[in-house]
Amino acid sequence: MELGFLKPLLTSLAMPPAAPLLLALLGLLLAWRKRRGGLLLATLSLAALWLLGCHGTAVWLARHALPQVAPASSAQLKAGQVQAIVILGGGLLPGAPEYGGAPQPTPDTASRLRYGVWLARQTGLPVAFTGGTGWAADGMQTASEAEVAAQVALQDYGFTLRWSESASRDTSGNARLLAPLLQRDGVQRIALVTHSWHMPRALAAFERAGLSVTPAPMGFTEPIENHLLQWLPSAQGLQASRLVLRECLGLAVGRLLPL
Repeated sequence: MELGFLKPLLTSLAMPPAAPLLLALLGLLLAWRKRRGGLLLATLSLAALWLLGCHGTAVWLARHALPQVAPASSAQLKAGQVQAIVILGGGLLPGAPEYGGAPQPTPDTASRLRYGVWLARQTGLPVAFTGGTGWAADGMQTASEAEVAAQVALQDYGFTLRWSESASRDTSGNARLLAPLLQRDGVQRIALVTHSWHMPRALAAFERAGLSVTPAPMGFTEPIENHLLQWLPSAQGLQASRLVLRECLGLAVGRLLPL
């Protein structure tokens, strides 16, 4: 079995809500055994879970725990002599009943694709899309992210992707497998489209693959509610915090175990 199959499991255990809940359970077990600090550990874990469930926490983490990358502009891409736009896949819905069971892009993939096509129309640059079957979706997908993205780009936007890479399983694979396809056609300088919280790790991967990269981030983690509501826990806030923390973990692991 490839070690990549363990990545989704280990990541889920290290991220909220699993990690704080496991720590809270440990605290309760220690308290039941009359160990000092057990109730304190459980209380702090539940408090952390509350805090991580707030969208305000996600915004703070995105601004202070990750390297900051500014949005790109058409002028910036032209000044950098960018030759192509590269869009990273962000997941696939294996079967959408409303579309007759056909696979569809997740909201992350769809928003990246939309922005990449918009940017291409602003600049006249060709587009590459990279995404296969993620480790967590193994055995569930009948089509790759790249195949579905090509169909959606053509049907919804009347836009044809120049390059498609459909064998990668993760971000490092996106870069490693797409770079030769681009370089074969003389493309060395790219604009990279992915979510802002994912950009630092993606940027490092594509630079390791030998490409010159201009970041074109989208989907910034910004306040979306009034001040009171953003400090009340919600599923949306928890998901936003989880995404940022996952990228922090990915960057830390990448520094310890460079590929």
